[in-house]
Amino acid sequence: MAVETASPKHAEVVALDLVEGTDKAALGRLMRLWSTDIGALTAGRPTPGDTAPELALGNVAVTVTVGFGPKVFTVTGKRPRGLDELPVMSHDRLQPAWCGGDLVLLIGADDPVSVVHAVRRMVADAAPFARPVWRQTGFWNGTGSDGKPVTGRNLFGQVDGSGNPVPGTPEFEQTVWSDEPGWFAGGTTLVVRRIKLNLDTWDELTRSEQERAVGRKLSTGAPLTGVAEHDELDLEKRDADGRLVIAENAHARLSHHSTNDGRRIFRKGLNYVHDTGASRESGLIFLSYQADIAGQFLPLLARLNAADALNEWTTTIGSAVFALPPGFQPGTWLGQELLS
Repeated sequence: MAVETASPKHAEVVALDLVEGTDKAALGRLMRLWSTDIGALTAGRPTPGDTAPELALGNVAVTVTVGFGPKVFTVTGKRPRGLDELPVMSHDRLQPAWCGGDLVLLIGADDPVSVVHAVRRMVADAAPFARPVWRQTGFWNGTGSDGKPVTGRNLFGQVDGSGNPVPGTPEFEQTVWSDEPGWFAGGTTLVVRRIKLNLDTWDELTRSEQERAVGRKLSTGAPLTGVAEHDELDLEKRDADGRLVIAENAHARLSHHSTNDGRRIFRKGLNYVHDTGASRESGLIFLSYQADIAGQFLPLLARLNAADALNEWTTTIGSAVFALPPGFQPGTWLGQELLS
């Protein structure tokens, strides 16, 4: 799941914990294995020792991203300055089953079978070094009815991610990529938050109440003060009764960079449903990329926790942080400078 690309149609996020005794040299061996796997899977080729090579397909846009949790840096001794663990927020109801992890795999593709196959191969190769502790499966539709790319919607019906910096721009580069000297230069940090959505009570609201909580129109994703999705928010505009058009507690206002001292993140999402017998939990796997968690993400999170109107219909039940090393080129491997 490359950082700059849109959320894939199908994806799995898998956290693993290191097996006792896995040291720096063993981590290096795992990263060499995974780098070989990634090269094969993204090219539509079987991995070495693949027991189901027919499932390795080309032209299905397989992407694989690897991240290191905080414990890895007790082994390597080179923790990036941008990686900070998050405190528990007052609205969080965290469940251990969805928290933490020493390593993370984010694997996406156009085809769900390809995702499952890629996860199987990489988890199998990791077995001597690390074991899965949680898996989250999600999906996203980033294609409009005309076949063109769109921002995509979460299960509340919101257009989700409109305010993102645009990949390839200086704003994106400054938001996402670390400029820390050494092995982490060009890397980034990832926050994974599993957010349960209360669709039943959300559906009890009128459409105007839903839009007021978000601060954007459900039809187009445009701010309530504009006509198109990417119009700038007018945070001073008032209606005929003198009320702010974008309410003080609207999600769009509280998350906007202008109300956060210019801080930005690059957010992506995956919808999920989790069935247990006759009951169903629905929600969003929220993925935030930024150079510095404490400097960029945490102040935004604290602001939303304190006042976001959407808190009434959302509950975060999982949370984890990871450092994503820079990508690797042919002849090199993931984390080579860190683990050599």
